[in-house]
Amino acid sequence: MFSYNIIFWLAGAAFIAVGFWAWSEKGVLLDLTQVTRLHGFDPVWLVLVVGGVTFILGFAGCVGALRENICLLKFFSGIIGFIFILELTAAVLAVVFQSQVREWINDFFLANIKAYRDDIDLQNLIDSVQRMNHCCGAQEPDDWNLNDYFSCNGTHRSREKCGVPFSCCISDPADSVVNTQCGYDVRNRPNRDWSNSIYTKGCIAALEDWLPGNLYTVAIVFIVISLLQMVGIYLARTLISDIEKVKFSY
Repeated sequence: MFSYNIIFWLAGAAFIAVGFWAWSEKGVLLDLTQVTRLHGFDPVWLVLVVGGVTFILGFAGCVGALRENICLLKFFSGIIGFIFILELTAAVLAVVFQSQVREWINDFFLANIKAYRDDIDLQNLIDSVQRMNHCCGAQEPDDWNLNDYFSCNGTHRSREKCGVPFSCCISDPADSVVNTQCGYDVRNRPNRDWSNSIYTKGCIAALEDWLPGNLYTVAIVFIVISLLQMVGIYLARTLISDIEKVKFSY
């Protein structure tokens, strides 16, 4: 039980450390008001939340096992059970309400396109999604009109006007250096010419194409995570039972 939880504890501490390091690199720790000024999704928040929950669970499990504290062990098994139920509920709802989930993901992606230049981590996340899935925008490249820097509308003089991020560009395997200006003025050209230089498929459609072909992988990941949670609950409940037997014998 202790060995199982020390991994959680250390992993949580590592996540928290990485999260605060990322914030320090962006200067957030020197000016905490930056947290409230971000209009899009900051990936560091996800790292910190996952790290915080994992650290607390690991701490409760380790101390509960060492001190034979039934309250901490019940807290540990109860929270893991609650997380498992949330995961199962989310999976069922995602299957039942596919159209609503698709619409939510689309709106979420568009909101973060708008905030693309507000945060370097968000920018890197969107670039990674577009590069890995060979896509551009939520539904189409014109979604980048929502971003002030890439918009074709208005009178701004951004050099990126009517363009797309470099992650939308079709990369040449022979290029050893990434051309970060490859998306400049792309959307000034006729639509029929876009496919020669950038991906024209939206990332929502790319995700829908990716999921059926990787359904087994997703299922295996879910099963492994569920088994780890079940093992944790089993170890905690077994230890609680042993402690109660010893106390009852006295």
